[in-house]
Amino acid sequence: MATPKLRTAYICNACGARHSKWAGQCADCGAWNSVTEVAEPRRAPLRGGYIGAADTARIESLAEVSPEERSRIQSGIGELDRVLGGGLVAGSVVLLGGDPGIGKSTLLLQACAALAVDFPVLYVSGEESPQQIGLRARRLGLTGDGIRLLAETCVERILEQVAAERPRIMVIDSIQTLFTETLQSAPGSVSQVRDAAAQLVRFAKQQDTMIFLVGHVTKDGSLAGPRVLEHMVDTVLYFEGEHSGSFRIVRSIKNRFGAVNELGVFAMGEQGLREVKNPSAIFLSRHDQPVSGSVVMVTREGTRPLLVEVQALVDESPLANPRRVALGLDQNRLSMLLAVLHRHGGIGLFNQDVYVNVVGGVRIAETAADLPVIMSVLSSYRDRPLPLDLAVFGEIGLSGEVRPVPNGTDRLREAVKHGIHRAIVPKGNVPKDGVDGLEIIAARTLSEALNAAT
Repeated sequence: MATPKLRTAYICNACGARHSKWAGQCADCGAWNSVTEVAEPRRAPLRGGYIGAADTARIESLAEVSPEERSRIQSGIGELDRVLGGGLVAGSVVLLGGDPGIGKSTLLLQACAALAVDFPVLYVSGEESPQQIGLRARRLGLTGDGIRLLAETCVERILEQVAAERPRIMVIDSIQTLFTETLQSAPGSVSQVRDAAAQLVRFAKQQDTMIFLVGHVTKDGSLAGPRVLEHMVDTVLYFEGEHSGSFRIVRSIKNRFGAVNELGVFAMGEQGLREVKNPSAIFLSRHDQPVSGSVVMVTREGTRPLLVEVQALVDESPLANPRRVALGLDQNRLSMLLAVLHRHGGIGLFNQDVYVNVVGGVRIAETAADLPVIMSVLSSYRDRPLPLDLAVFGEIGLSGEVRPVPNGTDRLREAVKHGIHRAIVPKGNVPKDGVDGLEIIAARTLSEALNAAT
């Protein structure tokens, strides 16, 4: 058999774009020093363009297609099932990314131990030996019964073993360590990651095997490898948290079988990761006495309402340009809210440093944090504490109006469960029948909300 001829390609490690020659900056994504030269053999195009498509594909009417409701498999970890949309789906591929040492392998090993009771499970490791995995299982108190191990990095040899083993659930740790024999580039390169993932996704769809792919992340927190990797899989999960802290957050970025931006909370301990059934309790400081600059906000992550504490510190600045620091929030939005506070609230903070923090390391991207941020900033500036049993949420417009946010009633009901007795909310979020045990104060404008808080 003739050896395939090699060809040289220039591929961006950040986005996977192909270039005709080397360049210092990728023309597609703008990344610097990311274009590398790789040698690729010429290959015949794959038959059947769609991954997992049948050889005898035919065109059919959408009305003729019968929607098939896939049965879900419970992983034994409730918070993981919540993030996945209710459980594992046969034939789906989940990509789990996170910083090194954050707990990705620990979480998947615990899930494998629970799933192995009822289903055949295969753990494929390209980074650790079976002895290292056994030591981790012993440290976590897992027996390992029913979990099959394979230490291999070649995709073709992995699929040969899997064809005989026929597992229902498979873990690949990690996708960056795998390589395919059809390419000459090193493992972890754009072409290797793309082709290895394509073969695994095709296998999952054809055999109805549930696959977890562990992915490395870059120094800026994004998944390493080509961007097409996230498009190929069904679900993308990010493992977040501080190494010095005990809490970990699993966030759903993409999910074809459930809600996006769903959140799962875990606590890291000596026995591995433990579910946190009531995350609001850990995100609230529960001060003994009211303190200035602190306010309780009701946010929403996926289908779950959460109570978090927003803290602000306003102090006189010795600098010509005062600092604007936001942790867990968009810093540009903080600057905008301070301008709205001056224009429509009559309070200018031109000579004040403003620091805003969301307690617990939670990152809030929704606009419902606008009103709590302004309330906390004003409370710190005036040194007037807000009541401990007060909750606030609402979007602030540039004209000073308080705009409603989605799922207002669910937020108010969740607030009552945690001892909240008063709430300042947009007029459009006030339920017609009210909420038992909760005094709801409606605000149409920023000035009305500020007057209600004083």
